[in-house]
Amino acid sequence: MDRPLMGNVGLLLVGVALFVNGLVSVGLVSGRGAAPINLFVGAAQVVLPTLILVQADGDPGIVNATWPSYLFGFTYLWFGFIQIFEIDPRGFGWYSTFVAAIAAYYAIKSVGADPVFAVIWATWAIMWTLFFVLLGLGVAKVGRLDLGHFTGWFLILLGIPTCTVSAILLLNGIWPTSVAAGSVALVVLLAATALSVVLSRRSASGEDAVELAAAGVPEGSVVGSVPQPA
Repeated sequence: MDRPLMGNVGLLLVGVALFVNGLVSVGLVSGRGAAPINLFVGAAQVVLPTLILVQADGDPGIVNATWPSYLFGFTYLWFGFIQIFEIDPRGFGWYSTFVAAIAAYYAIKSVGADPVFAVIWATWAIMWTLFFVLLGLGVAKVGRLDLGHFTGWFLILLGIPTCTVSAILLLNGIWPTSVAAGSVALVVLLAATALSVVLSRRSASGEDAVELAAAGVPEGSVVGSVPQPA
């Protein structure tokens, strides 16, 4: 995978932001508490790509490998501002559809040359699609699945592996591009998705129980719940 080294530094930081945002979604960290890391990572994902492009001398390979970083950088800046200034998140949700579409395009484009990164791009496409469904459409549940908690666990489980771990491998010149490696990456994605479903049901149930106790509602009463979106 031929990526600018400086771009890999930015990718290294993104995993932490996704992890913390996942904690926000499951209610373990407040939105304001996550704002600083989002602003820092967002700024880095704007500044570092700009430095790369300035020195790229119009090289198409470098440009194509770099410009998507802006999409993700703006994601974290926007999310940070939402938490600080309580901005309506629906615009962010609809913006996420554009990011998801670009990620899906790169996933398809990477299948032949780099199966592992194809799975990673697909994972990011799923993440940003979840942001759209949660924040753009305002869908909190699909059947019995709490989407807010599911999204949170999905970010927690896959944010660091797809970003930070990948960046470390790339920075050290270690990157598998075999079909077998891609298959392993796909299995990890599927396993993390299944685990996210299980964990989301547990954390959502625990959150509901706490809310019921705080409200003085007798156990066994039926009430609705609204998850904390990522």
